[in-house]
Amino acid sequence: MTTELPEGWSFRTTRDEDAGDLLALVHASDMTAVGFADFAPEDVAEALAGPYSTVAVTAAGAIAGWGYLENPGEAPRDFLEVYVHPEGGRPAMRPLLARMLAETERRARERGGEGTVRAGAIPVETYWIESLTGAGFEFVKQYARMQLDLPAPALDPVPGVTVRPVAEADLPEFFEVLDTAFRDTPDYQPTGYDRWRERFLDGHRVRLDEWFVAEVDGVMAGILQSSEQSEAVNEGWVKHLAVRAEFRKRGVGRALLAAAFARYLANGRVSAGLGVDLANPTEAIRLYTGVGMRAAYQANIYERPALPG
Repeated sequence: MTTELPEGWSFRTTRDEDAGDLLALVHASDMTAVGFADFAPEDVAEALAGPYSTVAVTAAGAIAGWGYLENPGEAPRDFLEVYVHPEGGRPAMRPLLARMLAETERRARERGGEGTVRAGAIPVETYWIESLTGAGFEFVKQYARMQLDLPAPALDPVPGVTVRPVAEADLPEFFEVLDTAFRDTPDYQPTGYDRWRERFLDGHRVRLDEWFVAEVDGVMAGILQSSEQSEAVNEGWVKHLAVRAEFRKRGVGRALLAAAFARYLANGRVSAGLGVDLANPTEAIRLYTGVGMRAAYQANIYERPALPG
């Protein structure tokens, strides 16, 4: 597998001023893979603030490809992303992948040799999938990108469940519900309240009127966190939906979604979206299809040890 850039091309560290070009690059890649732009300026900003980000540039200085690592805390699993421009960027794909893997190996050695690395691929991205499997990645599972046109189908109120927008004073308990609920899912990587605030609140454009808490008998039973992830297509995005284990199967998630859909519509959104792990032990996909959402596309998840054997 060729891991060298074409003659005259080079790597360089990304800069803040690259943000516009990077967004255009990912949008071009998205249009080829899934038929619509599924990335926002906030996604670029979060990637640039992550542990590692680099671009491959042509001899003329144009950005042909971008690779970056995601890791919300200090967990022993990195997630790598590589995007190349559909017009002429393919020669950068495998060299960028090799560079990303070299960085994940370095990080794993710093952790004492432990850890894994994951990557995602749309099933039609055959060259990328061949690149991953050629580098030792194996298929793990699928995610679905769910979508719903607004206004949503009418949903009946859920007896005994009260939903309201989050208040600033709620945020520590809001995070506690999220953290507690996700700890029984196999892929959750805890970050702590301060790191969560840093990633999603402090210094970010946030509409807290699109964040909700659900209460049952005065107890915070569930939460819904939105983001501006799909602002470019005027879509409300459910970043996290979490329900305490003891309140599941009581309509809490459904009530939270109904409130979010109504608020998205009132705020001028034309659709609602979210991502769901199809291997989620809570079978969340049933909740989402039950409120009228459909899968816009699916993505495969691949994994390998950070340090190959």
